[in-house]
Amino acid sequence: MSDLLPPVARFESNTNVRIYRVSCRAFPGLVTHVYLLVGAGPVTLVDTGSGWGDSTADLLAGLERVRSEFDEPAGADAIERILITHGHHDHFGGLVQFGGRVTATVGIHPLDRWVLSSYEERLIVATHGIRSFLRRAGCSAAMEEELVGRYLSTKKDVRSHEVDFLLEDGARLDGLEFLHVPGHCPGQVCIRVGDVLLTADHVLPRTTPHQSPESITASTGLRHYLESLEKIGRLEGIRLCLGGHEEPFGDLAARTRAIRLDHEAKLERIRALLAGGPLTMDEVSTRMYPKVEGWHVLLAIEEVGAHMEYLYERGELAVANIRELEAEENPALRFGLK
Repeated sequence: MSDLLPPVARFESNTNVRIYRVSCRAFPGLVTHVYLLVGAGPVTLVDTGSGWGDSTADLLAGLERVRSEFDEPAGADAIERILITHGHHDHFGGLVQFGGRVTATVGIHPLDRWVLSSYEERLIVATHGIRSFLRRAGCSAAMEEELVGRYLSTKKDVRSHEVDFLLEDGARLDGLEFLHVPGHCPGQVCIRVGDVLLTADHVLPRTTPHQSPESITASTGLRHYLESLEKIGRLEGIRLCLGGHEEPFGDLAARTRAIRLDHEAKLERIRALLAGGPLTMDEVSTRMYPKVEGWHVLLAIEEVGAHMEYLYERGELAVANIRELEAEENPALRFGLK
């Protein structure tokens, strides 16, 4: 494992579940945390990393450290159940590499089920949605091809995987409680383990989780996310939060408030930009995030798109070139303040 990875860490809930954090290099510059649960029914792995590059090697090495240093049944052959917190590649792609090494049942929320069970179909549908969005956002044809190429570049080695059971909102399983929190991803769930909450990518201690428009994928979008953020912020009795990235944190309510304020600041920034006249989503993104490069260009446009979609839903924006939209198939949209 790379020296850049945080060491394996052990936590324990007030329900006597032992929780081990194992980290892996999901993609360049992105570390994803996977959690091994011992004492909550069958030995359970929460997420599997991306399967890209050294991700699975990091994960298997970390599990071996749990076995050797903590004397736990943590080898690949000991895992009996896998829970996928949401259908993003850095959290489920490793299922492919686990094939043949781990005989385990796999669960995911119903809204992300097809990401696993019909991966190839989902990739085609998602790519079509992204292309359509980028055209509405005002991206050039060359930029569209570049961004779609980056989107597809890490996904060629992933394939469909059987889903054995579903993680419904409010369901309980061997002392684990599943909370559906759509927004960042349609089927995003947090997992409550007594006084510990596995927040996955819904709440992170430093980063404001990425948002994309619901016009690309249903049950994403800023409105869904903020509703889910309020839901999770009302939880009581949570002592420790363990996310899919970054470090452990406490005071869940304070962190949810801080994330909401961050989104409010982004919304206000967009209002200020549009006060100068109508702009496309790409033009707003370029002004808000002038220094982003590579993959982050797509993330920036999606983030802006989610916030402008939210303002449009609330009646704060209007399409300035509505006649062009009436006459053409999918033109770039220019939005202005109402």
